[in-house]
Amino acid sequence: MDQPTRTELEAAAFRRLVQHLQAHPEVQNIDLMILADFCRNCLAKWYAAAAQERGLDLDYPAAQALIYGVPYSEWKAQHQKEATPEQAAAYAERQRQKATAGQ
Repeated sequence: MDQPTRTELEAAAFRRLVQHLQAHPEVQNIDLMILADFCRNCLAKWYAAAAQERGLDLDYPAAQALIYGVPYSEWKAQHQKEATPEQAAAYAERQRQKATAGQ
């Protein structure tokens, strides 16, 4: 597979992931962090960093709006729930495991 085709496929898969996350706001970021060690905010940070590496002016809040489909403050007000004690404990355990593994 040539590089341009690979890049197109990767971009299409990324767009599909973003659409999927936008369609499922019930999936909380903390759950993503516990299970997959990344969340919507991580995607926004990676997106903004990739833009900046290419000399483009795309800040983190603008990248968040692209990932969330709306400004982050709006998404947060409509969809984000307070982490349960169980979620907080699972996240803390995940972070402890990462630290122990040297990640």
